[in-house]
Amino acid sequence: MSLKSRITKVESGGDMSNKGEDVMNRLSELGDMESLPELFGKNVFNFKTMRNYLSEKAYNSLCATIKEGGPLDPGIADEVADAMKTWAVSRGATHFTHWFQPLTGLTAEKHDSFIEPDGEGGVVLEFSGKELIQGEPDASSFPSGGLRVTFEARGYTAWDPTSPAFIKEGPQGSTLCIPTVFCSYHGEALDKKTPLLRSMKALSKQVCRLAKLFGIDAKGKQAYATLGGEQEYFLIDREFYYQRLDLIQTGRTLFGRPPAKHQQMADHYFGPIKSRVLGFMEDLDHELWKQGIPATTRHNEVAPSQYEIAPVFEFLNLAVDHNMLTMEIMRQVAEKHGLICLLHEKPFAGINGSGKHNNWSIVGPDGKNWLSPGNNPHENAKFLTTLCAIIKAVDTYASVLRASVASAGNDHRLGAHEAPPAIVSIFLGDQLYDVIEQIEKGGAKSSKAGGIIEIGIDALPKLPRDTTDRNRTSPFAFTGAKFEFRAVGSSMSLAGPNIILNTIVADAMEEICAKLEADLAAKKDFNESLQKLLQSIIKKHKRVLFNGDNYSAAWHAEAKKRGLPNLKTTPEAMKVMKEEETIKLFERQGVLLKRELLSRYEVYMETYDATIKFEAECSITMAKTLIIPAVLTYQNELASTIKSVEGVSKTNKTKTSRELLKILCQKTDQAMLAMSALEIAVEGNSSKKTIEAMEELRDAVDALEGLVPAQHWPLPSYTEMLFLS
Repeated sequence: MSLKSRITKVESGGDMSNKGEDVMNRLSELGDMESLPELFGKNVFNFKTMRNYLSEKAYNSLCATIKEGGPLDPGIADEVADAMKTWAVSRGATHFTHWFQPLTGLTAEKHDSFIEPDGEGGVVLEFSGKELIQGEPDASSFPSGGLRVTFEARGYTAWDPTSPAFIKEGPQGSTLCIPTVFCSYHGEALDKKTPLLRSMKALSKQVCRLAKLFGIDAKGKQAYATLGGEQEYFLIDREFYYQRLDLIQTGRTLFGRPPAKHQQMADHYFGPIKSRVLGFMEDLDHELWKQGIPATTRHNEVAPSQYEIAPVFEFLNLAVDHNMLTMEIMRQVAEKHGLICLLHEKPFAGINGSGKHNNWSIVGPDGKNWLSPGNNPHENAKFLTTLCAIIKAVDTYASVLRASVASAGNDHRLGAHEAPPAIVSIFLGDQLYDVIEQIEKGGAKSSKAGGIIEIGIDALPKLPRDTTDRNRTSPFAFTGAKFEFRAVGSSMSLAGPNIILNTIVADAMEEICAKLEADLAAKKDFNESLQKLLQSIIKKHKRVLFNGDNYSAAWHAEAKKRGLPNLKTTPEAMKVMKEEETIKLFERQGVLLKRELLSRYEVYMETYDATIKFEAECSITMAKTLIIPAVLTYQNELASTIKSVEGVSKTNKTKTSRELLKILCQKTDQAMLAMSALEIAVEGNSSKKTIEAMEELRDAVDALEGLVPAQHWPLPSYTEMLFLS
């Protein structure tokens, strides 16, 4: 297709016959902003809905289960199931499914209808408590890393009542989705939700334990983590997507020359949103709000055709579920607008990749954010103890935290274009770092921002709430009342990094609590013990703190001097998951058994190797069947032109044309040789050599793209895909 034809098709919106009707239906459903509260959570079996469908006894019991984390009363299971079914059917549902998150990193569902034969040739709609609480999908075809073998097919899903059931709307009906965990016949976790819930329990236990030491009533209460996940993504026209085998197969472009102008002028970032994209965003917000997902922020990101959406902070488990659902809805809504939503970490080489910034914080049993500096010395001490626990955790288990964001896609992104490097460090900002240094020297008594500050009996300073600037190059930055883990990839489940965060912080807090409890038992002064303990933690783990430019060569040299790990690739990073200390960590906190942890190593490495292999095979296919034939066609045309021109006059030698043909032939030979080398690398099953060979082939093909006329090049260019959306 010619460039002109492509532009015409994009400007007309491609096949958009139903788009206007779909959008108008959604707009009419929303009405004006006054009806937004009625729209929000419309498809969710939330507390408001439950109250309308359950008896008071069942409602109170289920609320207690959700809020306090206790077991579900079996006596109300049938009533809850019937209420869910009645509500779902009223919303057009014909089926239900246990919605779970296997180790694929995606979600999974098996639909069953509500119908049961009535014995008279008809059917009735039934949904029992047993069907609500437990399901049995086939476990043999999901990756398990050796926990399951093919002939052992049985797996179980179990209802997670802390994440509300919701309705998915389909073209002709709806489905009731019940969030669940997924485990094997023998009880091993086969999913991402089970260890997430375990890690949340471990964190709650240690935070409540620390709360008691501070005199906070934690009896019958829980602590929990909150999460706000910022989701970056690209939108391109659907017509371009279907002309790119690499995007269809791998989610990223395996070939493509960066355009002369892309993000250098920073004119896309926070710029005016194109009307077609804004239509997508508005439609997306409406769909997310119906699912109870509190999407609040939308804007242009740095790269052309790159955007971001962010929600309000939520309870961690719910936030993870909501992000998985958000990615699914983004893809669906984009299709309705003739667009494709790309969630790969690096869909386009040479410009910004996409991340998923993991904004994490802790709420204690007192209902307060423990990463928010308080208004009195007592709360301030609680904040600094929590901060020191996190510093200790991140330094001790930096390699484990790095492994939580390891993937073939994220390897392309880390360390370039606003993504942090693979070296895990903590940014605190000048003021908070100054306070930490003062504690290290024996006690903080002043603040850079506020002059002399109040000192309490615990000798710890009162701090203002906003204590930091932002460091966009830091992988783990304190950004005011939360830590932002910026290394998470855009396509990843947020479960993985938060399992690690919860677990390592729980472990650090357990050690802190044990020391303080031992000192109290020995009749030592609590405040003196705390001050000495924080001082020792800072002295030992201060090396992980860095406020400067994480991209700079000087920092990389300094990090090496400090002994900080720099695990640049997934194979390097994943090795830590097999180490004895890592195994002991997860078993000690009750998050993953040894066999569960090792199974994840096997699954993620198999995924990595498989990804590299099918990317390479796709590169070979494209080079053989699309690119080389197109180049040879142009070579033949160019040679014929030269022959014709020179045939007019034997003295008229087309020197420059001959030189172009020579270069073209050389680059074609280079591409052919690189393609052969890649085939050999793939056969050798070496991911490292395969990646290197893929880069060689890409360099040759991208050089050819700069020589071949646009009408001959078989793939949409970067310019078309990034600027014609």
